Amino acid sequence: MYVKPFANIDEAHITLQDRRLNLSNVFVIDSDYKPLNPVHPARARLLLTQGNAAVYRRYPFTIVLKRVVDQPEVQPLRLKLDPGSKTTGIALVNDTNGKVVFAAELEHRGHAIKDSLDSRRGVRRRRRNRKTRYRKPRFQNRRRKKGWLPPSLESRLANILTWVARLCRSAPITALSQELVKFDLQLMENPDITGVEYQQGTLQGYEVREYVLEKWKRTCAYCGKQDVPLQIEHIHPRANGGTHRISNLTLACEPCNIAKGTQDIAVFLAKKPDVLKRILAQVKKPLKDASAVNATRFALLERLKAFGLPVECGSGGLTKYNRTTRGLAKTHWLDATCVGKSTPSAISHKGVVPLLLTANGHGRRQMCVPDKYGFPEKHKQRRKTFLGYRTGDMVKAITSKGTFEGRIAIRHRPSFRLGKVDIHPKYMHCIHRADGYEYTQKGVRNAPPHV
Repeated sequence: MYVKPFANIDEAHITLQDRRLNLSNVFVIDSDYKPLNPVHPARARLLLTQGNAAVYRRYPFTIVLKRVVDQPEVQPLRLKLDPGSKTTGIALVNDTNGKVVFAAELEHRGHAIKDSLDSRRGVRRRRRNRKTRYRKPRFQNRRRKKGWLPPSLESRLANILTWVARLCRSAPITALSQELVKFDLQLMENPDITGVEYQQGTLQGYEVREYVLEKWKRTCAYCGKQDVPLQIEHIHPRANGGTHRISNLTLACEPCNIAKGTQDIAVFLAKKPDVLKRILAQVKKPLKDASAVNATRFALLERLKAFGLPVECGSGGLTKYNRTTRGLAKTHWLDATCVGKSTPSAISHKGVVPLLLTANGHGRRQMCVPDKYGFPEKHKQRRKTFLGYRTGDMVKAITSKGTFEGRIAIRHRPSFRLGKVDIHPKYMHCIHRADGYEYTQKGVRNAPPHV
């Protein structure tokens, strides 16, 4: 029988520390890369020790058999998703026996993308004001394609779809479930809203300034002065990501407005806790997270259908009902377990340790790194790899000074940074390539594998 070579696959050395870990199931594929039934970590350890399998991927931990399995008997699994603005719950469930095979919580980086875009926009506008201030504006000539989403929302979809594709390659998944929740933003602002009021916006019959004047009683929110010229003030400063939303606007006299500047309101009113409490009580809660979920729910559904698997949709109320009736705790991955009507009557999740995934991106393409004043400070090499490694690769180095394991930062000379030490690449062995995510297991960053 022909067996594919495994020279490029990391052969694991199983240590006593690895054996003491509380373990979840291990994914298994054959030498044709077809997914098989996940196995218990003890079974995976035995296969690795006997040389019948090799480590294929560290996160999520996957082994590959050194043979082809003809007509494997696999149990179909269902991948369940609980999409969120900041964190998405992922669960792999066997509908037949209710066993949770795998669980994860995916933390998105939409806020980081928004901050980076704001910073880049500020640099670009300052440069244009200096050099091309008389150029005609061109932003009105641009057209967005149908279905366009902001980069911060697009990254959330990309993260979820990336992990759906990875898990479909590692496990016999035959169906998908998604929580298709919709937040009623007007009802969240006004619980008593009914009837035709849904068709009337917040500013029905008002101009913005007149509405703010009436809302804040024509009084400075910070010092309480009346009958003085008042200015529109952003509670959360625009310089720090604040918006023009009505709930972020208040009134302030000129001295208070100048004194506050771009400070956070909690810092500005640190010595006036009563005033801070009064203002925050009158300000409505931001709805950014709810808006993000509303904007991406149908786009995610359409992209999940492209996998060719049946997709089940469930409401948020049904998820809460399933979780409550089964006596489960409120976590993202347990919420994902309870998505949809296909949820088994009994959920078995004993021993399941969720894998915490944090999206960090794949670096940036900016060659010149400026300081906080905009002056060039560093210049990067155009090559992202050197001697077969790239920044973010997880390696294991055995040297005369000891054994080191972690992520590296490459330099374009044979001396890479690994933690707090510099190590030559000849002592390194790559155990997990940089893929844009950071992994946490049981509260330990970049924990060792599950065998």
